[in-house]
Amino acid sequence: MGFEAKDAIAIEDSPPDNKEERSSMSTQEIKELAIRLEQVIKEFGIDGKIVNIQPGPVVTLFEITIPPGVKTSKVISLETDIALRMKAFSVRIAVVPGKDVIGIEIPNQKRKTVYLRKLLEHKAFTKSEAALPLILGLEISGKPVVVDLATMPHLLVAGTTGSGKSVAINDMILSLLYKLSPQQCKMIMIDPKMLELSIYQDIPHLLTPVVTDPKKAIYALKWAVKQMEHRYNLMSYLGVRNISGYNAKLKDISAISAIKASILEKEGYELDFPFMPYIIVIIDEMADLMLVAGKEIEAAVQRLAQMARAAGIHLIMATQRPSVDVITGTIKANFPTRISFQVSSRIDSNTILGDKGAEQLLGKGDMLYMMGVGRLLRVHAPFVSDKEVDTVVSILKEMATPEYINDITTEKGTSESKNEDDHLDELYDEVVNLIKQEQKVSTSYIQRRFQIGYNRAARIIESLEENGVISKASATGKREILIS
Repeated sequence: MGFEAKDAIAIEDSPPDNKEERSSMSTQEIKELAIRLEQVIKEFGIDGKIVNIQPGPVVTLFEITIPPGVKTSKVISLETDIALRMKAFSVRIAVVPGKDVIGIEIPNQKRKTVYLRKLLEHKAFTKSEAALPLILGLEISGKPVVVDLATMPHLLVAGTTGSGKSVAINDMILSLLYKLSPQQCKMIMIDPKMLELSIYQDIPHLLTPVVTDPKKAIYALKWAVKQMEHRYNLMSYLGVRNISGYNAKLKDISAISAIKASILEKEGYELDFPFMPYIIVIIDEMADLMLVAGKEIEAAVQRLAQMARAAGIHLIMATQRPSVDVITGTIKANFPTRISFQVSSRIDSNTILGDKGAEQLLGKGDMLYMMGVGRLLRVHAPFVSDKEVDTVVSILKEMATPEYINDITTEKGTSESKNEDDHLDELYDEVVNLIKQEQKVSTSYIQRRFQIGYNRAARIIESLEENGVISKASATGKREILIS
């Protein structure tokens, strides 16, 4: 039921009559800038030579060679001075990976806006074989950057107000919505500020309404941990190592039937093997959660970051405040893939990226993307308006309704055992009435009808058996209903 990029009518194209936004620097302007840059470098005693120029939508990259014996650190230390002499808002200087040149990035006098529609229709996205494709934007050369969240396998994002962080999060979410149906991908959205993600309320991909209460967010993360553990349990029975192997194994119906019969014979209970969709947990403001329950949040995030990849559960976490009390050492160590938009200081840049540079970004979608091995790529995120997002959401809501799991944001959703007072589940009587009426019962049936998790449904089945409502499972997994 997902969108196809060729039908992306809800996302607007770049305005054809807006010459200011569509224009970029002319060849003559770039040539003059290059001559000026070489002169400025020579003023500081460095005989550098520009050997390549890459004009981009927001900045232009000048690749220069320096004489033997001149340390790269000397050139890099001149960032502020070169920016002043070039009359630029900021200048970023770094070694170009894989080349014996230094890259000097200078902002364009006329900035070209990148639009999401163009990238949704680009073959880099439409033909991407990524399991969870995310559109990040355009690199300096103009090449689209489409990455796979499934291989990251989690993403940490930081940026101050006005940096373009929120728009980029929308780009990522829309990338997933356009490619994946609700059957293929589910989401848990956590938005303590009630500002950014609430617009996605009631889209069919959601497992629970957008979570705005920090305490409920804790339960949601703990539920994700329990779901991860449950998925690992199911995968172990099938002898597979990850979600793709599990879903592929489900096609072998005879093998699944044999495994279910073996479990019933050896362990005395029936076990269902449902299709596993990917689950994406998106947290828009990590700082608010850390203030409420830092240790609990950190523990849940660490567990998911370390183990959830194989189970098909992935995190996208964002914050406006990349300080060490929010992006702790533990969290940082488990998120090798990170993105920083403009931040207020070199300290903040170092906290999120382990390096300077993000403090010199230009805002409005200008980012540094760290790909897990310390390499930084400058990318410019595409623009998408709130109106466009709202249109996409409206279309999705017309296509299907969400199938919410009721106990994700409650303590029940994270509990493995019965209630402490051993009372029956509050849904018990409703389940009994349903069984009487429909004359059928199974764990998966209760899950579907009442939109609850596996653990809770299994406990209800146990209570029904203990109270004589249903029989024990037979060798084929069937249960007899003992009441009428």
